Amino acid sequence: MKVKNIELKNFRNYETLFLEFNEQKNLIIGENAQGKTNLLEAVYYLSILDSTRIKKDSELIKFGAEQAAIKANVLKNDTDIDLNITIEAGKNKVLKVNGLKKNKQSEFKRVLQAVSFCTNDLLLLRGEPSFRRKWLDNAICQIYPVYIEKLQKYNKIRLQKANLLSEYPPDPDMLDVFNMQLATSGANIIFIRNKFLVELNKIANLKHKQIAQNEEFKTYYENEFLEENITVKELEEKLYEKLCATKDEETRKMQCLTGPHRDDIAFFVNETDSKKYASQGQQRTIVLALKLAELEIIKEKNNDYPILLLDDVLAELDITRQNYLLNSIDKNIQTIITCTDTKAFSEEFLADMKIVEIEAGKIKG
Repeated sequence: MKVKNIELKNFRNYETLFLEFNEQKNLIIGENAQGKTNLLEAVYYLSILDSTRIKKDSELIKFGAEQAAIKANVLKNDTDIDLNITIEAGKNKVLKVNGLKKNKQSEFKRVLQAVSFCTNDLLLLRGEPSFRRKWLDNAICQIYPVYIEKLQKYNKIRLQKANLLSEYPPDPDMLDVFNMQLATSGANIIFIRNKFLVELNKIANLKHKQIAQNEEFKTYYENEFLEENITVKELEEKLYEKLCATKDEETRKMQCLTGPHRDDIAFFVNETDSKKYASQGQQRTIVLALKLAELEIIKEKNNDYPILLLDDVLAELDITRQNYLLNSIDKNIQTIITCTDTKAFSEEFLADMKIVEIEAGKIKG
C-alpha cells in the first residue's frame, strides 16, 4: 500500500499543495509551525477520517476559506485508487472513491490504512482516558472499518438518553428502551476493544522486551464486566443489569454513568502500574512498542503494510530508541517522517530518501 501523491486545498495553513511521494522513505523538513504536521495530518485523515488534534472537522479549513479539500492517489493491490474529501463548515464531509460518493465512512476507510506516531502519543499514559479510548478506536478502525458505525450508533443512543435524563422526571419506559439499546451496542464495543487489545498485547510485549532488556509489558482493557471467555451476550446482560441498578443515580446526576464511554486501558511493566509510576523513558518505550505492534497487527489482518507516519518523534527519543525505531522499518513500508533537519539520520538511511522542505505552507525550492 502506497500513497503516490496528495493534493491539498485550503487545508490548515495550505492554500494549495501538490506533492508526490517516494514509494519507500520520505522526509519532510522545515522549521516549527510551517505545516509539516498538517501534511501528515492530511494523510492520516484520509485513513481514519478523524484527527486527535481537532474537535470538529471545520477546524481543518484554512482561516477565511469556506471549504477544504484533500485528494490523493493510492496504490493498493496493484490498483490505483483516487480518494477525495471535501470539508465544509456546518455540513457533512463529502467522501468519494474513484469519483463515486460514499455515504458510509466504512466504505471510504477500507482503502487506506496508516499508523501515526507523533509527540502527542507520548502522552498516552499521562493523558485522559478519552485520549486512550480514541487511540484504541482509531487502531481498531484500521482493520475493522464498520467499527466506526458501531461507535456512532452507541454515541447516538447515549446522546438521546442524556437528553431524556435532562427532563425531570424522565419517562421510565423510554429510559428502559435506551438502556436495552445501550447494553446491546455497548457490549459489542467492549468485546471488540478487548479482543483487539489481547492480540495487540502479544506483539507489544515482544517489542517491549527487545527495547527494554526483557522487561515484561502488559496492556489490557479496563471494564468491570470482563472475565475470561465471556461472550457478547453475557456482557450485554451484565451491562443491562448495571444500567438498571444505576437508573436512579443517573436520573439525579442527569448523566450516563455506565458504558464503554467510561472505560480505560491499563499498562503494566513488571506488574507495576505504568500510568502511575513509569519514568519518562519507560513511557516512551511503551508507546514505541504499542505503535510498532499496531503496525504489525494491521499488516497481519490486512495482508499489507499500512503507511507509517512519524511526526517529530525522533527528537523526543534517545539514541537507543531512535535506532530501534528506524531499524524496525521494513523496506516494504512507505514511511513519511517530519523533522526540523536531517541530523538525526545516517547518510546510509538518507541515501534513498526523498527530502522535501516546507516553509509557510509551501514546498521550498
